[in-house]
Amino acid sequence: MLETGTKAPDFELQDQNGKTHRLSDYQGKKVILYFYPKDNTSGCTKQACGFSERNPQFREKGAVILGVSKDSVTSHKKFEQNHNLGFTLLSDPELKVIKAYGVWQEKKLYGKVTMGVVRTTYLIDESGIVVKAMGGVKAAENPQQMLQML
Repeated sequence: MLETGTKAPDFELQDQNGKTHRLSDYQGKKVILYFYPKDNTSGCTKQACGFSERNPQFREKGAVILGVSKDSVTSHKKFEQNHNLGFTLLSDPELKVIKAYGVWQEKKLYGKVTMGVVRTTYLIDESGIVVKAMGGVKAAENPQQMLQML
């Protein structure tokens, strides 16, 4: 996981509509960059819907929300449509950004060890510096926590 006070790595990923986004595109805005394991799963859906419901409040505070998982552009589009999400979902199937941000880690489930995305949220300031890094966040609580931090 990235440390608070470090420069957030720039990236180039496609969103649910196939449009390319770079972190540097958001210079001058606060960015909520959150990493989640999988589209259309219970926890990930709660987190995404929480961010979507609060998106107008995030915008009022000058922040944009970017969700990242290793799911495909097509999967992200279905996730957006299924839950009427109102923010950008970025596809990282090659794990480049996921690894650059230190969220690809060992996970244990029922005693089995696998590699996967650890649910993590970063608050990045207007100049691209990580001002808050939260690992192992609770999906349902994370959107409200982030809103309160702004």
